[in-house]
Amino acid sequence: MKITDNSWVLIYFKEGRTYVTPISKEALHTNEGIIPLNRLVGKEYGIKGRTQLGIEYVVSRPTLTDLLKTFERKTQVVYPKDMGLIILLADIGPGSRVVEAGTGSGFLTAVLANFVRPDGKVFTYELRQEFQEIAMKNLSSIGLNRYVVFKLKDVRKGIDEKEVDAVVLDMPDPWNVAEAAYSSLRSGGRVVCFLPTINQVEKTYDALRRKGFIMVEAREILERCYKVKRGETRPEMFMVGHTGYILSATKP
Repeated sequence: MKITDNSWVLIYFKEGRTYVTPISKEALHTNEGIIPLNRLVGKEYGIKGRTQLGIEYVVSRPTLTDLLKTFERKTQVVYPKDMGLIILLADIGPGSRVVEAGTGSGFLTAVLANFVRPDGKVFTYELRQEFQEIAMKNLSSIGLNRYVVFKLKDVRKGIDEKEVDAVVLDMPDPWNVAEAAYSSLRSGGRVVCFLPTINQVEKTYDALRRKGFIMVEAREILERCYKVKRGETRPEMFMVGHTGYILSATKP
């Protein structure tokens, strides 16, 4: 695949030393030297080059996870380990219609948009305009805004969309959205909530059960990376432990 004038690239020097940048910038200035980005247009991903300091780099195609690292961040965000499970539990794929609340900085919104494209849509609700504007800017920077409808509205006062495939809630009191979620979902649709504390899990669980949801389940994902070196392979000293609980349920 060739690099175009609206591409993003990942510049790799070594493990732990990478840069993600739009090719539209004239040049990338790094501690390893300067890379004239405009000279990369028309070249294939995977090419190698050297800075004016003689340090070699590789030009790779960034993943969505790489692109998320370029987002402006004003709120706490959902970790990739939790995003993956949310997508699976909500059964989201190309063509899905998904309601999300709240938008925050747009990290989870971007992942949802990436999975529903090209024919699906994410309807994301946010109370604070400053957060919505940041999210819109973030998603526009990587071209995923076209799959999203941004709504400045309190989702607790109702969901406009009907017969949606999934409702994903990342907010302090999702139990107050149980009725709106049930009314909005199609039969077999899924609601998935991301919750930092066990008290929130209990209140949301009870609300979903009372409303008539079935298969109400709570989970937690822990992540541990490994240092891999022959004769020295072991778990890393630090790990991503508790980030939040994921509660899911199905509308009959």
